[in-house]
Amino acid sequence: MNELNPSSEYQQNTEISHENCDPVPQSCNLTEVTPKDSKIEEKQQKEEEQEQEEEEEELRRLLFPNVEDLPNTPPSAVEANFTTFFAPVNFVIDRLCVIGLAPTHVAFKDKGGLTSVDFNVGKSDRSGIKVTGKRKKNAQHFESNTALCKVCTGDASYIVRCCVKGSLLEVNERLIKQPELLNTSVEREGYIAIIMPRPADWLKAKASLLDFEQYKKSRAEP
Repeated sequence: MNELNPSSEYQQNTEISHENCDPVPQSCNLTEVTPKDSKIEEKQQKEEEQEQEEEEEELRRLLFPNVEDLPNTPPSAVEANFTTFFAPVNFVIDRLCVIGLAPTHVAFKDKGGLTSVDFNVGKSDRSGIKVTGKRKKNAQHFESNTALCKVCTGDASYIVRCCVKGSLLEVNERLIKQPELLNTSVEREGYIAIIMPRPADWLKAKASLLDFEQYKKSRAEP
């Protein structure tokens, strides 16, 4: 009987296993960086830096404008947010129409300027119309030649009309107690009313109106 030596068997198995085990080859791919690649990377980096500088410069220009480029008087909300159109006697401003007197209206030529505004014209007092909600409940629909109000000077009175077909949303009730706003701030607090035309009606009305440049040209002609 042969005596079994566990240590010998384990050592033998270990040695056989080691002898039959081939080394695993290892590989490593190395990419050589050429001078051309370096130049491309440098160019891309410079372009990114230049783009970033331009964005920062544009941001600084918006946040800190040149004082010399700013107007002496800041534009009104109407001037900043609307496009101005002119009818023979009124100015009308884009899709939601702000109605007011043009600066060259004949009423301003009267001595003392405008002294009163009366919205009680036609069959109803326009200042009594109260529109509410998104659906513009109680808004009255007027034609372009419907009278909005009557403005008065010391010597005469003039009817101001809608000039566009649409729904009357509001009138400027401040003019009842402060008619002088028409003399001092006709394009700001001195507006007369706000009218909302339907898109189709606005396109028709717009075709018959003058933009600001056309209006200036028409006033300059003899």
